[in-house]
Amino acid sequence: MVVYEVNLEFDVAIAAAYREWLQGHVRDILALPGFVSAQVHEVVEPLPTAGRQGLCVRYQVEDLGALETYTREHAPRLRAEGLQRFGEEGVRIRRRVLRDMPLG
Repeated sequence: MVVYEVNLEFDVAIAAAYREWLQGHVRDILALPGFVSAQVHEVVEPLPTAGRQGLCVRYQVEDLGALETYTREHAPRLRAEGLQRFGEEGVRIRRRVLRDMPLG
């Protein structure tokens, strides 16, 4: 299992519209093969830039292969939808991929 984390920061002026769009976007991603679940978190610390809101979406994905398929076959279209609607400056996005690692 891997975690695909998407950190979002967007203008408060578009916050309601962005959260509404994000709901459908997350649903679309969860319908793809290999995506198991998603959690949306409000970023409390570090504080977002003044006048902006921060969210973190953490997807549980079965394996790196499923994530690679998403990145190759689905991400360009899904990302373009958000860019078309909100523009590049309206929303800043950072992504990370994490996997479990035993400490012992």
